[in-house]
Amino acid sequence: MKIGARAPHCPSQREMDTASTLVRIYDTFQALVRSASPVDVATGLAALWALRTVIQAFRKRFRTTRLRGPKSTSLLFGVAKDLFASSDTGTIFEEWSKEYGVAYEVPMIFGKKRIVLCDPKAAAYLLSKDTWSQRRSIAPSFNSTTVRKLSPAIHKTVDKVKAAWEANIDADGSGSVVLDVEKWMHYVSLDSFGIAGFSYDFGSLHGKPNSMISVLDAFGAPSSPNFWDGTVLLISLFYPIILNVPTSRVAMFTKLRARMSEICELLIDNAAKEQEEAPSERVSTIGLLLKAEDGVSGRRVTREEVMAQARESIRTLLFASYETTAIMMTWALIEIARHPNVQTKLREELLSFGEEPSYDQLTTGFPYLDAVVQETLRVHSAVQDLIRQASEDDVIPLSEPVQTRSGEVVDSIAVKCGTEIGISVPGMNRSEAIWGPDAKMYRPERWLEPDGVTRKAQEVRGYRHLLTFGDGPRACIGKLFAIAEIKTVLSVVVKNFVLEMRDGPDTKVEAVRGITLRPKVVGEDGIKVPMRIRQYKG
Repeated sequence: MKIGARAPHCPSQREMDTASTLVRIYDTFQALVRSASPVDVATGLAALWALRTVIQAFRKRFRTTRLRGPKSTSLLFGVAKDLFASSDTGTIFEEWSKEYGVAYEVPMIFGKKRIVLCDPKAAAYLLSKDTWSQRRSIAPSFNSTTVRKLSPAIHKTVDKVKAAWEANIDADGSGSVVLDVEKWMHYVSLDSFGIAGFSYDFGSLHGKPNSMISVLDAFGAPSSPNFWDGTVLLISLFYPIILNVPTSRVAMFTKLRARMSEICELLIDNAAKEQEEAPSERVSTIGLLLKAEDGVSGRRVTREEVMAQARESIRTLLFASYETTAIMMTWALIEIARHPNVQTKLREELLSFGEEPSYDQLTTGFPYLDAVVQETLRVHSAVQDLIRQASEDDVIPLSEPVQTRSGEVVDSIAVKCGTEIGISVPGMNRSEAIWGPDAKMYRPERWLEPDGVTRKAQEVRGYRHLLTFGDGPRACIGKLFAIAEIKTVLSVVVKNFVLEMRDGPDTKVEAVRGITLRPKVVGEDGIKVPMRIRQYKG
């Protein structure tokens, strides 16, 4: 035997006994599987999955800081069902924060635990750790230079609303008309998105039939799902794979994806034609994709790659325009209708300018308009939660200490890889601990006062100290486009019309869950925000 060579291994009696035992276990397992019914197999697998979940949770308990938090209200759903049913989760999270501190733990579905942060320092740290990069080829579609070029297209779309409302008032003959402003805001947002972003006119402001609109409206409408639909929808928030289970809601989503695929081809054809007719102009999102080159190889992106990115972009941006931006514009109109003094002050500022403002003038030249928009974004965020999962073991710093379950006081919390961490956007944006005792009030003046934005609020590192657009690498890339659209709508509408809630300034408005939380006048059938609109005569 050569030096350094390993001698042949002879198995010991103990090793042979172990191997024999494993063989017997395997044979027994195979016999059980062959004799078991499908129900028995499914039950066994479910039990194994549950056992694995419990073991993982047990292991994390000793590696993640054990925080205090609310008790579970459901053995199966934790507190998830309560949160899903609430139209104001921000208040719920804020109350828990008052009781348990700026970091606490809540029980979620199937025994999962979620750490919730209501702390500017912790939130900034968490969101900065995102391992995410926006596609370089689409990001330029939403920088200030591109939005400046697109602003005339946005303005033309909003002018269609002005013309349509004037026509409705004239046709009524009474000097005013009652219109559902929520419908109009969804349509102006969709048409702006199509024309400015993709060189395509959906035609919703002209009443053009569009299957995409009907599917979006059906999907976004509030519903009273049966137990099965509701359960699947709730579980899908935590385990998206369950969306493969057939329900009426899933069927609507499938139909929506089909409509998106159909229109994607049309949008790319329009953009390709646009490039041929005006090759030196970058006037749409897909136009940018068609002109994009791979950052490494320098090759032109292929049509197939454009299609893949376009589908992803359209799906995200369509929901962002038709839902989130439209909802925030609707809330802005609701607030100025409920606060006539705010509407009058805003109109005076806009009329003092005279001509139609440019993008740069709208951005920096109207401080009260800016204050109204920022206050709307603060009080009425369309996005409710920012949920992340720790990609590695980490320690999250806190701006103030919290008490753990064991009674220990800590100024940072340890989280194990895989731990779910959440931030309530309305809980942070309307927190009295962050924004002061009047945090729940709609008061645009706070943005113009020297101490209106508190020191604590200034620690929030999101856009203008808000988390409405998120923060970090995954912050909303379309925020400048959205803000430009909201400001353009308010500029045109408030200068030319007087808005009042149909049933008076004390009309109750609630938020109902569709795709997101939409505003709705209490007592109205469907999702409607009826307002009495008359032309401003000066």
